[in-house]
Amino acid sequence: QLQLVESGGGLVQPGGSLSLSCRASGGTLDYYSIAWSRQAPGQAREGVSCIANGDGPTSYADSVKGRFTISRDNANNTVYLQMNGLKPEDTAVYYCAATPYDFYCSAPVIGYEYWGQGTQVTVSS
Repeated sequence: QLQLVESGGGLVQPGGSLSLSCRASGGTLDYYSIAWSRQAPGQAREGVSCIANGDGPTSYADSVKGRFTISRDNANNTVYLQMNGLKPEDTAVYYCAATPYDFYCSAPVIGYEYWGQGTQVTVSS
């Protein structure tokens, strides 16, 4: 059973940066497409970014394009989300999720099978 653990959240000032990590155990992360999503209080969960399995494509929500970068480190079984130019509206709990099936990062993240517990990101002065 694949297990995911997110880390790297915290409090940062507007314009600052954070790097979130999603580390997997119980499986080889390269076999899975990994998506980052976020949920702010009172709002629906929003897909943020995705990296498809193997050498598949990446995708980003319009709200984070040019500011966030998703990447894999297969040696460490970890996917990262580098977040630069953070804004107060980026404040949310960030989750990583995995599926072996979404080869083009085109499926809704809500359908992914495996989820981490989330990490809080707060952008505030």
